[in-house]
Amino acid sequence: MSTFSGLNTAYSGLAAARAGLDVTGQNIANATTQGYTRQRLDTTAAAPLRPTLFSAGTRAGEGVLAQNIARLGDMHLEARVRTTASAAGYTAVRAQAFSALEEGLREPGTLGVSASLQSFWAGWQELSNQPEKDAPASALLAAAGQLTGRIASGYREVESQWASARSSAAGLVTEVNDAASQVADLNRQIRSAVASGASANELVDRRTLLTTNLAGLTGATVRDNPDGTAEVLLAGNPLVAGTTAQALQVTGSAGLGGTEPVQVEWTHRPGAPAGVESGELAATLSLLAPASAGGALAQAAAGYDTFAATLADQVNALHTGAGKGPFFAFEPGRAAASLAVVPTGREGLAAGDPTAGALDGSVADAISHLGTARNSPDAVWSAFVADLGSAARAELQGNALAEVSATAALQQHLGATSVSMDEEQVNLLKYQHAYQGAARVMTAVDEMLDVLINRMGIVGR
Repeated sequence: MSTFSGLNTAYSGLAAARAGLDVTGQNIANATTQGYTRQRLDTTAAAPLRPTLFSAGTRAGEGVLAQNIARLGDMHLEARVRTTASAAGYTAVRAQAFSALEEGLREPGTLGVSASLQSFWAGWQELSNQPEKDAPASALLAAAGQLTGRIASGYREVESQWASARSSAAGLVTEVNDAASQVADLNRQIRSAVASGASANELVDRRTLLTTNLAGLTGATVRDNPDGTAEVLLAGNPLVAGTTAQALQVTGSAGLGGTEPVQVEWTHRPGAPAGVESGELAATLSLLAPASAGGALAQAAAGYDTFAATLADQVNALHTGAGKGPFFAFEPGRAAASLAVVPTGREGLAAGDPTAGALDGSVADAISHLGTARNSPDAVWSAFVADLGSAARAELQGNALAEVSATAALQQHLGATSVSMDEEQVNLLKYQHAYQGAARVMTAVDEMLDVLINRMGIVGR
């Protein structure tokens, strides 16, 4: 082994230690960067040169080689984070929607429909006691107006929530399309970096963040390719394949009660559902589905309509049978939104049997007892409130469990991939001492060469 070979060996140690310091500095600088995965310098000992005809003795190696900068990620943990994020996104959207529906009922409380029903039945009872006076009639009509107003208000809140969910679906699709385009562009950059032998770790981190976001939105799965690119799949169909990204679009009715179901389709294949199975977008679509398909918002609107129609039919049956016209009027298919009180004064109210005299209040008394009858409007409303409350609690519990799973998966992933400042401080000392040691070797070899070149042959002069 020549003296100059020793210089080369020491230099390789300097270069490797400097590269290690660079990687450690990169880790420390990005310790708080979202999605950053810690890196490690992989090195290997350089083998000694092959012996030649004139070489003799044992030869040491040629120093150290920096092989690559490894990204310390875990594909299984990343897949678990995507899966749990998808489930958490789905349950979070549905839990929020059911909570809003339950809050819109305002039950129990003085602002709910139940309180208005009690005032409405009490108004009929007062009218049965004093059918000839205007004050009970006015109080009854006021209570009826308040009841119809609260029913219509609750229905309009459901309509508003449906419109908001429809708009949210379009916004989520736009977000998905943007993220897919970015993943395709990152695939191109990563493939180019891998082909040239450069490090693509930071690009992979950015792509992982985007694919996790896509999983949370759509339940997408990810498949890595040997060339460094990644495919993003929706129900087995490629949303991103290599450097190409497909786009999605939302189609269907723009309002509650429309005939065309809302769905997400491929823009290059109109009419073909994209197969969004989980995530926030799938939850939003499930809320927008027709009542027959389990759409929560459409079912809530149908619940309001059923209650309004039941109330109107039962009251009208007794009121019309007394020789007066209907008390309530409504449009078929839109009972809750269109429910209105027909009489405007005492003359339009059927308080009793017309043949029994002006003081008869038997009809008003019968109507006042509708609230306690079997299959009464009160029973229909109570069943609707109870079912909605039970569904809301189930959704909230499901979301709590999904959030726990997502948090646990994320914490496990961060524990394996995030930067440890203690570890990086130790690495700093390690590479610093290695650098100092390699520099000292170079100094020693330099001194040896100085003696060999400049001082040989001058002894004794």
